[in-house]
Parts: sequence; structure tokens; C-alpha cells
Amino acid sequence: MTELLTSAQMRAIEAAAIASGRVTGLELMERAGRGVVEAVFAEWPELAAGSFRAVVLCGPGNNGGDGFVVARLLKQWGWAVEVFLYGDAEKLPPDALVNYERWRGMGDVGGLEDALSSRRIDCCSVDLVVDSVFGIGLARPMGPPLSAIFGLNDLCPDKGRAVSVDVPSGMDADSGRRIGEDGNVFFADLTVTFHSPKLGHVLGEGPELCSKLAVVDIGLNNLPPKGGAVAQPGEAPRRGGDEPVREARPLRDVLRDAVWQRSANKYTHGHALILSGAPGHCGAARLAARGALRVGAGLVTLGCPGDAVAENAAQLNAVMLREVGGAAALAGVLEDRRINALCLGPGMGVARAAGMLEAALGSRRRCVLDADALTALAHDAALFGRLHGACVLTPHAGEFARLFPDIAAKLAEPPVSGPAYSKVDATREAAKRAGCVVLYKGADTVIADPSGACSVSAAVYDRAAPWLATAGSGDVLAGFIAGLLARGFDPMQAAETAAWLHVECARSFGPGLIAEDLPEELPKVLRAVAS
Repeated sequence: MTELLTSAQMRAIEAAAIASGRVTGLELMERAGRGVVEAVFAEWPELAAGSFRAVVLCGPGNNGGDGFVVARLLKQWGWAVEVFLYGDAEKLPPDALVNYERWRGMGDVGGLEDALSSRRIDCCSVDLVVDSVFGIGLARPMGPPLSAIFGLNDLCPDKGRAVSVDVPSGMDADSGRRIGEDGNVFFADLTVTFHSPKLGHVLGEGPELCSKLAVVDIGLNNLPPKGGAVAQPGEAPRRGGDEPVREARPLRDVLRDAVWQRSANKYTHGHALILSGAPGHCGAARLAARGALRVGAGLVTLGCPGDAVAENAAQLNAVMLREVGGAAALAGVLEDRRINALCLGPGMGVARAAGMLEAALGSRRRCVLDADALTALAHDAALFGRLHGACVLTPHAGEFARLFPDIAAKLAEPPVSGPAYSKVDATREAAKRAGCVVLYKGADTVIADPSGACSVSAAVYDRAAPWLATAGSGDVLAGFIAGLLARGFDPMQAAETAAWLHVECARSFGPGLIAEDLPEELPKVLRAVAS
């Protein structure tokens, strides 16, 4: 699985590699600059075919050093290049200073602040703007005149192309949020980062601000540091002692074994119980039930009030149906120990969900809590206190704010410094408080468990699936999780796998998707995984 790094983790990995003696900071900077140029030519092949004009904006750190390498390589390619530096050249870090001097042997360096104040930078007359000002290390907002670079490339959107080195300047690399109350930021057409994506590339506004993301290998993976193996992302020092964050992707061998399990029958594949609401409100539960069945639960039963039996019976075939009127009835149903996974919330109504939660949580079954069940939990501290490690909570932003109002308020505050509080931080804090897995939904879905283990299932860049924003898609996700829990997946693994499959089904189907299509697309996705 790809690990998504914080800025501190990335700096630690680079430092460990340099300390190993197998690579120098100057070599890494050269590889980074070359990688930017190669990524630019890959994105816009026409730029490699002639002489063009570029403006390179360099900052006071090593990100600026990368910019000087980019400027030199473009100049050697035959381009006309203007370079502007923010800050004092004499205060540049050693490696950046070397590349500053190398560039000075080829061309001039203007003062960025002066150029912005006098409006000497004309992005409308160049073919490429390179933002190499702040990178991953930005910790404070920038005021005028420097803030004039933010949005500078938007003045002539039809003319130039803009590339940011590591992250767009003004964006926090750990959260994908804009630093400062004004939220000034450089909008990139392409963002080129190194070794591994950063959290901010996939969280919050990051995908929108980065537009497209290219990850360049600068040779850190196979460099042994002092005394042994190189510090990989998961081994780097972590802020607050948290575990590294990874991309939420299924363990293909585990999923393949689940799909093609030999010597199995419906009882060995588990039995999921999906609880439904009143007549006229049962569709959400039926979507969840269909999702649980398609993802591989051996049996799925939909439990509903007596007056909803006829409505559900008219639309269910392979999903079984059982009258479950209230908490006492649910407790009786759960005497059957073969029922090993529950899903509460979709279309249940808050009052019915609240009544059922005590029996459901008391059974200690693996349990997905969604929609109305989350609202019921938010209204009852005693119920919230009964959550246990076999539960999975699946809130969207509004439900998250009801369940964890203080955490949501912290996340909503405009960041005035970096590293900023992120959706990852919020989800980890929520999971620790709840004592169970929390799947915080969105295009940047974050999944965390109480130990701090965390992953991101991001439907962004070439994996974007905006058509998932349709009524009922979250109910299907809850059903996928319930079905995988029934199959024996642990809660974190079930949530991660379900989130990945959910997006893959949407991408497989394409525009025009409605929630009913998601379970029906699942066989195609599972066949592709298992092949």
C-alpha cells in the first residue's frame, strides 16, 4: 500500500538517506528538479518540442533550490527563463545556495517582492510558470506583496501553464487546507511531488488546488541509511506518535481468497442482519441489504416493522425478510448466533434506531452504524458509551459534527499556521474517543481505528467519481461493510475494502450512476481483483 506522508515524515526520510552517506542533498535536489522538468514535458509534450518562455519563482528554502535546478535545465533546453527569488540569497540553505550560484552563471535573479510590487512579472507572456516558493514547509500565511503570487497564474488562464513543486504555495502539505484567514494560494495546473504523495495532496482542497499530481521517484526507496535499511515512510518520526497513513486499498490476496474460497457454503460466509424503518422509508435498508449480499455475505436478512413487511416482500428475493418490531424482538432474533453482523441506521428513523441500539450494541456483534443510528448516538451519551471495538461508524460531515461537535469545530477553524489540523487528525481523534473504527465519508474518505491506524480512500485525480454524490450511495457502502464483516473481515479491513470497492464500482459504471447500480457493478470489479 502507498503511504501518504506528512511534511515531517518526508523530511525525516530525506535526512536518513543523506545520513546514510549513499546520497547527498545536492543529488536529491538535482533529481527533484530534473523530475519536475520531465513531468512538465510528459504533461505538455508540445513544450519539449521547441524554445519557450518560463518564469520560475523560487523561495528561501530547499524548494527554491529545486526551482533553480528547473530553471537551469530549461535554459539548457533552449528556453528563455526569468528567475525571481523571495528572500536573501545569502540565507539560502547550503544545497539551494549551490544551485542559486549555478543558475547565476547562466542568468539573473530578480527580487520576487520587488517584482510583485512593481508588477514586473507578466504571466500572460510566458508559456510556463514554476511555483517553487514554499513547498511542504510552509508554516505561516504570507501577506502582501508576496500574496500577489497566489492566483497570479489565473490572470491569463488560456495562455500559460502553471506547475507547483511539491505543493502549491499557500497550501498546507499535511491537510490540503489554505494557510491563513485570507486563504491565498497558488493554483497549479500540475503539481509535482517526490517519493510519495503527501496527505495534503488528497485531503480537503488539495486535489482542486493541485489539479493534477505527478509523483517523481528520486531514488529514496533503495538507499540503506547508517547501519541498515533506509527509513521508509512508516518508520519515519511521526507527529504525535501516530501511525503512518496509507492509501485504503484492499489486500488483494485476502479479497481474492474471499471471492474464490473453496469448500464453503452460505453459512460459512456469514449472516448479516440489516434493520429497516417504517413503510415508505425502507429503500435505504434494501440498498444496504443488496450491497451486503453482493459483496459476499452468505445470507442477508432485512428486519422491519410488521407494517413494512408487505412493502419489502414485494421487492426482495434473495434477501430474506423478518419482522423485527422493537428492541425486545431484536434481542430475540440475536439469540441466533449465526447472525454475525448488523447494520443499523439507513432509513430507520431516529427513534427506532435509538430503541434498537441498546440490544444491538449489547450483543457485541460486528456492527455498522450509519445515518439515523449516528444521530441517535449523538443524542444519547449513554448509548455512545456502549460502543465497542467491533463497531464501524460511517458519518458524513454533518453527522460527524453532531457526533463530535468539538472535533468538527476544530477542523472548521481557518488554519493560521502549519502543519494544520486535518481530516486525518479529526478522524483519529474521533475513533479514539468512540473506541471503534470511524469512516469519515467524502471524496477524501478517511478511516481510522482507536489505535491510531489510519487510511485514506480518496476519489480524486484520475480516480475521481463525482457521480457517487447520489441518494443512497452511502447506504450501499454501509451494506458493503456489513457484508464484509459477516465474511469475517475485521472492522478496519472491512471499512477500507468497502470504501475502495465503492469507488471502483462507481468508476466502472461511470456517469449516470444511481445507488442501485453499485451492487450490480460489484461482480465485475471483484472479477478484476481476483484475476
